[in-house]
Amino acid sequence: MRKLFFIVYLLLFLPSLVPAQTEKKKIMVMDIKAEIDPRMSRYVKLALEHAEKTNADIIVIDMDTFGGALDDAKSIVDLLMDEKKPLWVFINADAASAGALISIACDSIYMSPGATIGAATVVDGSGAAAPDKYQSYMRSIMRSTAEENGRDPHIAEGMVDESVVIDSIKQIGKVITFTTNEAIENGYCEAKVESIDEILKRNGITSYELEKFELGVSEKIIAIFLNPFISGILILVIIGGIYFELQTPGIGFPLFAAITALILYLVPYYMNGLAEYW
Repeated sequence: MRKLFFIVYLLLFLPSLVPAQTEKKKIMVMDIKAEIDPRMSRYVKLALEHAEKTNADIIVIDMDTFGGALDDAKSIVDLLMDEKKPLWVFINADAASAGALISIACDSIYMSPGATIGAATVVDGSGAAAPDKYQSYMRSIMRSTAEENGRDPHIAEGMVDESVVIDSIKQIGKVITFTTNEAIENGYCEAKVESIDEILKRNGITSYELEKFELGVSEKIIAIFLNPFISGILILVIIGGIYFELQTPGIGFPLFAAITALILYLVPYYMNGLAEYW
């Protein structure tokens, strides 16, 4: 009988004395280290889909960009704002312009020593400030995104608008660009860190599995044709092919070149959701 009681005791109480194995957190890292354009928008979309498929617990953006196209930045922000998983961004150098907007869309912002965030004025192709209707749109996006994530919307607006005045932070005629320490002081950065590993440690995550999202071969090929420069060349080939085909009798190489360029131009945009199948 004593043996029976002893066995029951072991079965009931021994498991509680053994340290539980802590489950590893799945951390997916994606890079935003290039110009914000259709390629980056597609990359972020695929990365978030991959995070969902692999049941990642936390998504970390490794950020270093001077910005890019406003429409693609807005597409990325919409994707991030709809994401239910925790989103952290590590600004390891620069988050300027559209990069600042994308950073503000994340749940937590971490910056390396010497990093910067801000300078989100919309500019045209020559680098001059775009008309006010574009600035107004950017101001509204910055404000609403900051409000959604509990950050001061006036500071976000001051990153775009030179006329905004904020006591002890911003004077008229300048846009806000924060250093790491300034961002921490004004609620636009959680902490100064050296690496993603340090971010995880600060959040009490010691057991984790880090995965860096990379595009597959086919997606890299699609990204080549989403490059605005390559798209521009394809449009020239389409127009030139049709023009030279009309100048010569019968069906020849110019038409074949135009059709090929048209397919190469449209298919990536169709796969990116920017063109209908027809």
